Amino acid sequence: MQNILITRIFFVFLLPLSFGVHAQNPTKANDVNAPLHALAPDYPVAYGMPTNAGIKNVLDRIYHYLDAATPAQLVNRSTGQPLSDISKADTNSIFAPGDFRLLSYEWGVVYSGMLQAAEATGDTAFAQYTYKRQQLVAAVFPVLKTQLEKYPANSNALRFVIHPRALDDCGAICASMIKSLRRGASPQLRPVIDNFIQYISTKEFRLPDGTLARNRPHPNTLWLDDLYMGIPALAQMGKLSGDNKYYDDAVKQLLQFSGRMFEKDKGIYMHGWVQGMAVHPAFHWARANGWALMATVELLDVLPADHPGRAAVLDLLKAHIRGLASYQSGTGSWHQLLDRSDSYLETSASAIYTYCIARAVNKGWIEGPVYAPMAALAWNAVAAKVNAQGQVEGTCVGTGMAFDPAFYYYRPVNVYAAHGYGPVLLAGAEMIQLLKRPGFKINDSALQYYGQ
Repeated sequence: MQNILITRIFFVFLLPLSFGVHAQNPTKANDVNAPLHALAPDYPVAYGMPTNAGIKNVLDRIYHYLDAATPAQLVNRSTGQPLSDISKADTNSIFAPGDFRLLSYEWGVVYSGMLQAAEATGDTAFAQYTYKRQQLVAAVFPVLKTQLEKYPANSNALRFVIHPRALDDCGAICASMIKSLRRGASPQLRPVIDNFIQYISTKEFRLPDGTLARNRPHPNTLWLDDLYMGIPALAQMGKLSGDNKYYDDAVKQLLQFSGRMFEKDKGIYMHGWVQGMAVHPAFHWARANGWALMATVELLDVLPADHPGRAAVLDLLKAHIRGLASYQSGTGSWHQLLDRSDSYLETSASAIYTYCIARAVNKGWIEGPVYAPMAALAWNAVAAKVNAQGQVEGTCVGTGMAFDPAFYYYRPVNVYAAHGYGPVLLAGAEMIQLLKRPGFKINDSALQYYGQ
């Protein structure tokens, strides 16, 4: 009896001490003592709803970097001295050297991205970036046109503006200039636009059925990239001129490319197609799929509601986005080769998909609750690739067409790959527009979208 009493007394004194130890050193959470579903996941990128302030910060960093890195100035090629009088420009006049070329197709995307960033944020500095540089081109165009006609053997950085030789020379720049003109930019842009659209419509090489094509790396080759190099300019010209022939050509291009290159079972495009090949090794390069997707979106932006091809274009957009959804990685980005998860994650394509998916939600072309969370996750991943200086990291450099995997797997990435900047500007601008439509909420730890 005495031993039992001593044991009880010892237990009474020990019990508070025991609880004190557990209070200071709690046991590992388990299904009994903790709501495990509420534990914080170890996400490698931010998860949840982006904010307007956060997106604007990213866009501002890019703007300030590009504004400093791409001077809007002509200089003498030999002396480097600035040219103050545009009327005195000659074939020795070039753009002041910077980090990027002001008239590359990639910069056509930047100009469009700056315009949409201005619209989304209300910050006119973005639009002025585009207007200032395009106005410089428009002002020098008639001067150098005369010079190059007089001295055709002379070379100049503006030669391809006056005498385009490929869709890369004119398509994306032309589309961006039409967008600027429609927003009230100088009418001086119109002669440049007309020169570009004449090349696209009447001079670029085509297959016998009218499909835009190239003769490299093989004769009669379709590059998926050319959907963006051709369609947006044609579609914008349809809007500017009111002439349906441009809409008809744009729709034809999309449908004839997709008939050859869109793989319905995967929901994505192959990169290249060569007439005469019985078998096409299919490499599903991410950025080329991005160009195709963005061309489709830009066509739908302006294609009249009663155009007979609109339903087919919209169906193709939905099928492509559905296919891309199945390849998004757990970090929000997409791989360099979409269906090969051991290829690296690539920024420019991920940004293009972010923009296009968000815009399709905003336009009501696809279901917001299904796709808006995907766009938000993708934006968070893309934003993480913009460094403190405003440079876009993780972008694949310019890429031709190949029929072996190593070519795509080992393409370098570089902050001076111009392809990344326009898509990130577009993606951020469209995400701000999406956030203007209240609908994102966290429900049971998951980001959901309830907007209409």
